[in-house]
Amino acid sequence: MNPPASIIPFSVFRFAPLVAGLGIAALIPCQSARGQAPDAAAKPAPAGPAIFSGSQIQPEYPVPYRAPTVEGITEVMTRVRTYLETASPARLINRQTREEITDLSKPHPEASLDRGENNSFPLISYENGVTYAGMLLTGEVTGDARFTEFTARRFQFIADRLPFFRMQYAANVAGLPPVAPNAPFIPGPAAMRRWEFHAVVDPHTLDDVGAMCAAMIKARRAGIGGELLPVIELQINHITQKQFRLADGTLARTGPQPETLWLDDMYMSIPALAQMGKLTGERRYFDDAVRQVLQFSARMFNRQKGVYMHGWTSNTPDHPEFYWARANGWAVMAMAELLDVLPEDHPQRGAVLELLRAHLHGLAAYQSGAGLWHQLLDRNDSYLETSASAMYVFAMARAINRGWVSPVAYGPAAQLGWNAVATKVNARGQVEDTCVGTGMAFDPAYYYHRPKSPYAQHGYGPVLLAGAEMIKLLKSDAVSITSGITQYVPKGSKP
Repeated sequence: MNPPASIIPFSVFRFAPLVAGLGIAALIPCQSARGQAPDAAAKPAPAGPAIFSGSQIQPEYPVPYRAPTVEGITEVMTRVRTYLETASPARLINRQTREEITDLSKPHPEASLDRGENNSFPLISYENGVTYAGMLLTGEVTGDARFTEFTARRFQFIADRLPFFRMQYAANVAGLPPVAPNAPFIPGPAAMRRWEFHAVVDPHTLDDVGAMCAAMIKARRAGIGGELLPVIELQINHITQKQFRLADGTLARTGPQPETLWLDDMYMSIPALAQMGKLTGERRYFDDAVRQVLQFSARMFNRQKGVYMHGWTSNTPDHPEFYWARANGWAVMAMAELLDVLPEDHPQRGAVLELLRAHLHGLAAYQSGAGLWHQLLDRNDSYLETSASAMYVFAMARAINRGWVSPVAYGPAAQLGWNAVATKVNARGQVEDTCVGTGMAFDPAYYYHRPKSPYAQHGYGPVLLAGAEMIKLLKSDAVSITSGITQYVPKGSKP
């Protein structure tokens, strides 16, 4: 409720210099040009921390400009979960008839994992790895076991069928030429048979292992999801022993250039290494995770802009720098995930924390007035993209919740970002305006014209992660949130 015009709200005194600059006229009722009192039916000035001249004019924000509620965030995430329950099933089917296969005693020539609605939701994928982690965190934060069970059921499904996957994979690769290390996926019937179950049997790339492995370790630490330790060990072994690396140990790819760094691979490796360090207590996993952060950043972080370029190669000293939004999301989430479990006494914890803070500072500067971030961060004529925006909200909110950054600086950005992301979850629970899978390019047209689709799986996990951390932030006893003009005020601050 707005105070009567004759009463000066307490918040005016907190903004005394500003009010003084406006003059006393800002504190008394306005009169029309003819000297008449304003129409009694006119809209009152919106509630806020101060009364400003012209405040009767209502702003037209493109997204809600107010603090979200726990109930509202939970409803958005429930919509997402409800959609994915049917759109992303756990079923082993005959790819020709789509009937479920229940006889797991022998290989089946047409066995396939049901890829769900629009053939777009493979059960075992890096995108779903993020979704599984998001479901676990959301279940923990909300207390709604249906989120936790989403991941638990699917991991139990994989664990129960692992012997069949191995048998089926072996039968389908018999007689096929071996796959070269880090070989790219080449479409075709034989390739599809080979790659159907390979991520949990014979992984070839970081995309096969990193996000799924991190989620499986989180589930194991929570005591859910079946016996997947053999898969965890297989996938960690790929990261530590088999994945191609540069001479200094930086995880790399052999395409599109012979020695190439993809920023995406920070997330496809670092969270799994960090979680394995937490699971086993072995320092070597933490050390490798930290090394990746520092060495990727040395080559790819633009200190002046505060953001990362997407790709680097040893083939040129002069790189075209394209600051692709989702790649920056992978990087900032990887650092947040690492710091969450990295021992406080690790000698390079401070260096990782400094990079996270520098990156969040850079990202906040590129947020649009609509709350989302652009596909190419520094190019405002590129489209606004949902998955990356959700990733940034997650990282900002987690950093505030952990005390790594100031709520004063990043609370408003996280809130605006969440409010914008929430508008992209449609009535069915689909996440709209998500960039589809994207390679690494050295020209702008490629990024500008990547399609957007609700069937791009990349948006679902980040929305769940962002929502869960925002709920934690809203429940925090450390800050209060003002209305009208968004401010996050640490409790106990002096007036």
